[in-house]
Amino acid sequence: MDFSATAFSLSGRAVTWAEVLVGAGVLGLALIAVTLWLAWRAGRVRRDEALEAVRRAGELELRLAEMAGQLRQFAETTSTRDAHLTRALDDRLDKVSQRLGHGLNESTQQTSNSLRQLHERLAVIDTAQANITALSSEMIGLKDILSNKQARGAFGQARMEAIIRDGLHSAAYSFQTTLSNGTRPDCLVKLPESELRVVIDAKFPLEAFNALKAAENDETRKLAEQRLRKDVQHHIREISQKYLIRGETHETAIMFVPSESIYADLYEHFEDVMQKAHRAQVVIASPNILMLLVQTMQAIFKDARMREQAGLIQGEVVRLLDDVERLSNRVYDLQRHFGQANQDIDKILVSSDKITKRGQKIEQLELQEVPDAEPAAKPKLVAGE
Repeated sequence: MDFSATAFSLSGRAVTWAEVLVGAGVLGLALIAVTLWLAWRAGRVRRDEALEAVRRAGELELRLAEMAGQLRQFAETTSTRDAHLTRALDDRLDKVSQRLGHGLNESTQQTSNSLRQLHERLAVIDTAQANITALSSEMIGLKDILSNKQARGAFGQARMEAIIRDGLHSAAYSFQTTLSNGTRPDCLVKLPESELRVVIDAKFPLEAFNALKAAENDETRKLAEQRLRKDVQHHIREISQKYLIRGETHETAIMFVPSESIYADLYEHFEDVMQKAHRAQVVIASPNILMLLVQTMQAIFKDARMREQAGLIQGEVVRLLDDVERLSNRVYDLQRHFGQANQDIDKILVSSDKITKRGQKIEQLELQEVPDAEPAAKPKLVAGE
């Protein structure tokens, strides 16, 4: 074959077969080169992918190692925290037990002291009640004061003393006591809560009254009435002048008449004498009236003693109420201590439940990633690799 022969014309230029063969060879070489380059490129990509897979496997292994280290660290931290929490819990329980025991001992002692003081106050109240009972038993009824017997001489004095003794306490009266002016009344009754004393005179002129009763005609009766009026008025003046001493005796004195009949006659037939006695501040008293006066004085004395005892009882009751209030406050404090102890025990039980649940999670490997830990950076591909 003639390679120099023209194979074809291209743009007026004749292309020989030799040129065609050379061009075909160059083109084949180019195709071979392109094919080789593409094969080399594919191999490099696979190599890069293999290297990337190896690198990712290494990173994964490293991350697994880090996670294993974190797990060990977390287990150690958890164990340390559990040990610390156990010690703290033991210390807290010891403190709570000590505080509760101390509070119970103190409350028991305070309660014992309060009860002892309460018994002492009750003993004082019992003593005061016994005094009141004894005072009431001493106030016995009056005896033989409703008799209407007539007598002479010292009958009035004896009758008056019997009524006074039967109706008043021995410390409330005195017989034949000398006053500051030297006079000696038949009886002095000391008023409660006062330095004044009530004078009782029993020297009623019975002779004139007996003469009046013994009168046989109008003339002797008239003379006897004049004598009785004169004697009684004179006796009223003597009582007023001798026994009414300012600042020492009461402003009113008592003239005792030993018979109800004598008092009735005076009240019915000698009204002027009764009026003069009232103006002279002298009270004429029969046995019944003296009994009423003594009963009034008895009520006054009893009321004064009751006020004294009531004041004592009231003071003791006030102190008793103070002790009861302190006892109540201490009981409330003890109840509050028990409530606080119950709250502490509830909190301890909640903490114990949390510890138990966390331990169960650790045992079952129900772990969560620590929120503060930063996630591992993902590898980035370099463009063009």
